[in-house]
Amino acid sequence: MTATLGARPAPGRGRARARHRLAVLGFMAPAIIGFVLFFGYPLVATVVFSFTKYDLINAPEFNGLDNYTFMFKDPLLIKAITNTLWFVLVLTIARTVFALGVASVIARLKSGVGLIRTLCYLPSLAPPVAATLVFFMVLRPNGGPVDNLLGVFGIDSPLWFSDPAWAKPGITAIMLWISGDLMIIILAAILDVPQEQYEAAELDGAGPIRRWWHVTLPTISPVLLFGIVNSVILALQLFTQAVVAGSAGSGAADATGSTKYLGFPDNSTLTFPVYLYTQGFRYFDMGYAAAMATLLFIISFAVTIVLVQRMRKNSTAEEGGPGA
Repeated sequence: MTATLGARPAPGRGRARARHRLAVLGFMAPAIIGFVLFFGYPLVATVVFSFTKYDLINAPEFNGLDNYTFMFKDPLLIKAITNTLWFVLVLTIARTVFALGVASVIARLKSGVGLIRTLCYLPSLAPPVAATLVFFMVLRPNGGPVDNLLGVFGIDSPLWFSDPAWAKPGITAIMLWISGDLMIIILAAILDVPQEQYEAAELDGAGPIRRWWHVTLPTISPVLLFGIVNSVILALQLFTQAVVAGSAGSGAADATGSTKYLGFPDNSTLTFPVYLYTQGFRYFDMGYAAAMATLLFIISFAVTIVLVQRMRKNSTAEEGGPGA
């Protein structure tokens, strides 16, 4: 039988494919519409407003690159960027190491694993405002539980959220306490490491520390890199904890929980998102806030791309593919 090259598909088959594509589009339509309405349109609108002078009341006025050039002259923005970079560096390292350490300990437990795992994960379910207020009450000087405990040993408790030197470490402690979600992910990766690799390393004379260093860490490295990406984005977008800690520390919050002392004490909790909120919804300089939001999106996207590319290179190297 001679096959006909370049023959067109049967009309019935073409209609079936068209119906299949329409069905797929129909099922994807809610996700596509939601993406366009709640991400695509706000993103485009933010970029457009970043080139305007807009106060949410009067019509936007095009001002070119004025909002972007003003960023280099804004001392408070420099302070906010410095605080945010501090959180990106310290919080990313601390959160990843803390989650890895807790997961490694739980993975070696022989009894009570379920209870301890649940207790470590539960804080991550707490609302951010409630978790921050709980930490504020625990760390509160002059009568807080930690202050009373340190007083027994004759140690003066730090002022925490009232001291610029301790405000950022206090917020970092809050973020570590609610890092149970990352801990669970890393724990699952550790438990998924093949036992044959541990047995082979033990036969070669490797002790527990060497097995953890040469077997566990390389195997779960993609998960650790995911944790780093997640922690970096979390630090870049840190807002609620900084606002609540500053508000509670200043003691000037009204009945609605808002305060005029955002960044208290001494702008040590003034992160980039907090300053963005201040410009947009306190001073109604929405054009400048939109420019800041655009910059934050570009930085977050660039960092994510770099880390994801690094993850792919590591995976390719481990599998012996090109570039290994």
